[in-house]
Amino acid sequence: MNRAKPVYEVTMKIKTILDQKITPQARESAIEKLNDLIIDRGTYMESLTPPYSEEEQRLGRELVQLNEEIEKKMHLLFADLKLEMIQVQKQKKSNQSYTNPYKNVHTMDGMFMDSKK
Repeated sequence: MNRAKPVYEVTMKIKTILDQKITPQARESAIEKLNDLIIDRGTYMESLTPPYSEEEQRLGRELVQLNEEIEKKMHLLFADLKLEMIQVQKQKKSNQSYTNPYKNVHTMDGMFMDSKK
């Protein structure tokens, strides 16, 4: 029995999700699916113990390559998410400065400062 087969199948599902174009509207559901699949893959990986058969070793080598591709794509996905979060923060700050333009003005014009204490 090939114990690495379930790990390989779940890894292929993860790769399939990441190969698709993930729009900002569908990002949350895609991340939830990815989290669930990663948890499943982790439980399957815990059941893998030596000795490994030839077929399991071959699948293991393929899994290492797939994992590197998946990791790169996940980094891109989360970089896009970080960029969008930064843009939202800038937009929020811009909106606040538009609604109250004098909030951050710190001038001392027309004010008397007493130097005695």
